[in-house]
Amino acid sequence: MKKYTSLLLLLTLSFFVSCTTTQSVSLKKPKKKVPFVWEAASVYFLMTDRFNNGDKSNDLNFDRTKTSGKLRGFEGGDIKGITKKIDEGYFDKLGINAIWFTPIVEQIHDAVDEGTGLSYGFHGYWAKDWTALDPNFGTKADLANLVKKAHAHGIRIVLDGVINHTGPVTDTDIAWPNYWVRTSPVCDYKNYQNTTECTLVANLPDIRTESTQNVDLPPFLIEKWKKEGRYEQEMTELDAFFKRTGYPKTPRYYIIKWLTDYITEYGIDGYRADTVKHTEESVWADFKTQSDYAFATWKKNNPTKVLDNNPFYTIAEVYNYNISAGKNFDFGDKKVNYFENGFNNMINFEFKYDAQKDYEFIFSKYSTILNGELKGYSVLNYLSSHDDGGPFDAKRTKSIETATKLLLSPGVAQVYYGDESARSLVIEGTQGDATLRSFMNWDAIKTNPQTKKTLAHWRKLGTFRKNHPAIGAGIHKEISAQPYTFSRTYSKGAYKDQVFVGLDLPIGRKVIEVSAVFADGTRLRDAYSGKIVEVKKGRIKIKTDFDIVLLEKR
Repeated sequence: MKKYTSLLLLLTLSFFVSCTTTQSVSLKKPKKKVPFVWEAASVYFLMTDRFNNGDKSNDLNFDRTKTSGKLRGFEGGDIKGITKKIDEGYFDKLGINAIWFTPIVEQIHDAVDEGTGLSYGFHGYWAKDWTALDPNFGTKADLANLVKKAHAHGIRIVLDGVINHTGPVTDTDIAWPNYWVRTSPVCDYKNYQNTTECTLVANLPDIRTESTQNVDLPPFLIEKWKKEGRYEQEMTELDAFFKRTGYPKTPRYYIIKWLTDYITEYGIDGYRADTVKHTEESVWADFKTQSDYAFATWKKNNPTKVLDNNPFYTIAEVYNYNISAGKNFDFGDKKVNYFENGFNNMINFEFKYDAQKDYEFIFSKYSTILNGELKGYSVLNYLSSHDDGGPFDAKRTKSIETATKLLLSPGVAQVYYGDESARSLVIEGTQGDATLRSFMNWDAIKTNPQTKKTLAHWRKLGTFRKNHPAIGAGIHKEISAQPYTFSRTYSKGAYKDQVFVGLDLPIGRKVIEVSAVFADGTRLRDAYSGKIVEVKKGRIKIKTDFDIVLLEKR
């Protein structure tokens, strides 16, 4: 009898546990997968040499030992350093879903005097060989590992591409042949021709991108490749490229081939194109065509590594382009629509001025344009950068406001490295843009209480933005002017996203009208404080120590 009683008890307990477990699982709300939407992306822009030193053994190459001007030499940052921060989850905590870093191709070996002391090509914009990586930045194996790690974290990689110019001429870096480059005149920006067929500054050879003449490779490059044991391979690949495309062997197409190889080989997700307005727009249309082909090829060759169906993404740096201009950039004697010539996105130089206005002015303006004239495209908003000497907050006294306006604005958000940690943009002893390019302030992030507070704000807003494409790509609607509240709504296919945000609210107890967005009985989470509330009589009541609420459905 005891034997059967024990067996019955065991079966009863097993059934009870089974039912309890099943009920627990069934009551748990499945997490909705958030699609990656380029138009809502948060792009972290960093200078490869100034972000994080992951490999000190590659800090010195090509005998780059001359004393440079302050912050005009190599500082040690590299590809491994970026990868290390991906592994640590630094970008995940910040809500970053795309990383753009300065060019990593091999730079001129020597330094040049720009009038501010000697400068090396630490910034990556002085190419010597587009087919090789500069050893100061790392190896191609390092790049492959970075892309692999980034993709594992759901982070897209955007490389920086330069087609307009080579690096300067030095004692050890000889000039490219004159059938490849021009060395005069210097651009005067008075019209289209005097912006495209000219050099940006003296001693920065300009690629003859308008040329229709077939040209041979520069002798120095042939000699270099032979010395490195890869001449035959490079020539075989070039022959295959020109045969497939039917392009003439002009300078522009050589460089397009070399840049798009990084897509085919590593599966990078996008390119930010440098000095776009200094090159004929047809160059970029061809570049996009070959980028798309390369991306499709990589996806075909790596089906298990494909993240989604998003196309290859391109961002144009057309200096002084403003969102208010819509699709066209005006050269004075000619207007060019770069969106129809290879670009999904344009860097918006107007945002730092708009950021001086109130929230509603910014949000409604950008929502109207991006869901109107620029629908299907986007702009990249920024408030500080590597070459803009007039940032929104040069003295870093408005880091909280910077985050709120940048990360809650419609459009793609560019976080320049150190924005989130108030890295100083005013460095004593520097000249020109060097002051914008100091090494990342990792020590302050670890030890400074104010830096930690600032970073926490950026992380909360960044994570909310990442979780809700409605913020960057949705339709903005003001709910109330006082207190200031608004909604954002985004939908594509079966996916829908809607959020409610309140800014400049009273600290402590808050009663907020949300009936225009959420029905009674809806459970909401404030992503800023983490508190859960329920809508009753069209309102929520919440008590927090913050003046902001970021409401999402629970």
